[in-house]
Amino acid sequence: MIESLSGAFANTGEAVFRNLLWAVERVNARGGVATPQGRRLLQLERYDSKGQNEEALSALRAAIDGGAQVVLQGNSSATAAALVDAIGRHNERDPAKAVVFLNYSAVDPILTNEKCSFWHFRFDAHADMRMTALMAELRDDRALKSVYLFGQDYSFGRAVLREARRQLGAQRPDVRIAGDELHPLGRIKDFAPYATKIQASGAQAVITGNWGNDLTLLVKAARDVGYEGKFYTFYGNALGAPAAIGDAGIGRVIAVADWLPNVPTAQSEQFYRAFRQRFPKPTEDYVHMRMQLMIEALAQAVEKAGTADAIPLARALEQADVSLFGQQGRMRAADHQFQQSLVVGVMDKLGAPGVKFDVEGSGYGFRVVRQVAPAQAEMPHSCRMVRPG
Repeated sequence: MIESLSGAFANTGEAVFRNLLWAVERVNARGGVATPQGRRLLQLERYDSKGQNEEALSALRAAIDGGAQVVLQGNSSATAAALVDAIGRHNERDPAKAVVFLNYSAVDPILTNEKCSFWHFRFDAHADMRMTALMAELRDDRALKSVYLFGQDYSFGRAVLREARRQLGAQRPDVRIAGDELHPLGRIKDFAPYATKIQASGAQAVITGNWGNDLTLLVKAARDVGYEGKFYTFYGNALGAPAAIGDAGIGRVIAVADWLPNVPTAQSEQFYRAFRQRFPKPTEDYVHMRMQLMIEALAQAVEKAGTADAIPLARALEQADVSLFGQQGRMRAADHQFQQSLVVGVMDKLGAPGVKFDVEGSGYGFRVVRQVAPAQAEMPHSCRMVRPG
């Protein structure tokens, strides 16, 4: 795993590590993966990118030198793009040490479109897929007449706002865009000036792909200036955001995800309770089904290929079809984009109808208001996959 374990987004890296650790522990508890040479355990190593692309590339070299066969990363599309390029060059130059890249969170659509790579597999829904699910909810809010587009100034943040403008124009041309703004990634400590501008714009809602502290500080600043509009978010359901906005977020913070703890099935509840038993501290309450499915897909692919060597492993990953606690997903071979269901949730108080579980002990959870089947979430691609041999 190559991820930010220090700096502004250290909490996101540690949260991912817990997910991956739990997934690896589950595979190893059943004896690991079966290969012709016998059963093998998965081993998870962690490398700190410090939130910098250059550090991530140094970590990649160190990981490969250390014998890594699979690279895991996700908390930055810019870093993911740098890794895709570097891994492509490395695998061509040194095929005996080739690696496969599994991406759990970097959702810039370009990574499985123009920049698609045989070595890269994305297990999160990309930004356009997530935006489509959010927009289905926004489209039904007929009282909404103005929105503010706000995001982080890098590839992913720009992609989110670009798709928001496109989909608003197609589905809600009556909605006015009251503001359209990008800010430096991970460098803003005080979002009050931005929140004041949003408030002054008259926007009834904010659409944002912000994550980590850039989201938590934004919603906190909005609360402090008295902003009463809605937040349509990609990540408003975790990492301090619900606690930061408090009662002001009830019915007004909307989040899209591949899964939420309050998905109304017994298997989903069993999954969530199992994670909380492993990581009981409220501060550790950050679990993503897609990261679990990703490790299950890896285990399945190693067993199918009979090896962790990159080319046969990648070919097996192209056919991955996995399920866990009632959640299913399959890899689309054409572009290496995982296809799975999506859900949209609205923030509410713990104990309200549909809110059996809260987030991080905050007293607030997300009630599922929309479920999107894999066939509905699926989108066309422009990938022209180049395969070895």
